[in-house]
Amino acid sequence: MIKYQLICKKCKLIFDSWFASSMEYEKLKKNNYLNCHNCNSVEIEKSLMKPNVLNNRKELHDRSFKENKIKIKKTIKEYQNFIKKNFDYVGNDFAYEARSIHYDKKKRKKGIFGKASKKDVIELKEEGIETQLVPWLEDKNN
Repeated sequence: MIKYQLICKKCKLIFDSWFASSMEYEKLKKNNYLNCHNCNSVEIEKSLMKPNVLNNRKELHDRSFKENKIKIKKTIKEYQNFIKKNFDYVGNDFAYEARSIHYDKKKRKKGIFGKASKKDVIELKEEGIETQLVPWLEDKNN
C-alpha cells in the first residue's frame, strides 16, 4: 500500500488517498477514475510528500532506556534485600537511633536502616555521623 497526497487542479483541494502501488495509481489516473470528492473534477495530480521513515535510533534508544530501567530496578531490589537481611529497621527513628549509637557508643550486632528527612541527614553528617542515602522501591503487591 502507498499513500499519496493529491491536489485537485480545479478547486485546489488537497486530500490523501491510498493505492495498492504506484502502478495502480498511474492506471487509475490514465483511465480517469480519480476524481475530486469536492468538485468531481478528474484533474487530479500527485503532490510531493515527505517520506514516512521509521526512526530506528529512537526505537533503539527507547528499548535501551527500558532495559536499563529494568536493570537498575533489579539492582536496587538486590540492595534492598541485602539491607533487610543484614541491618535492623528502625523506621522513622533513624536519626535518634544513629545518634544513640554514635554518642552512647551503644553496641549493636547489626547496623540500622530507616527513614530520615533531608534535614536530619544533613545534621547527622555535620555531627560526624556517617550515613548513606539509598533509593528505596516500595513493594507493590496490588
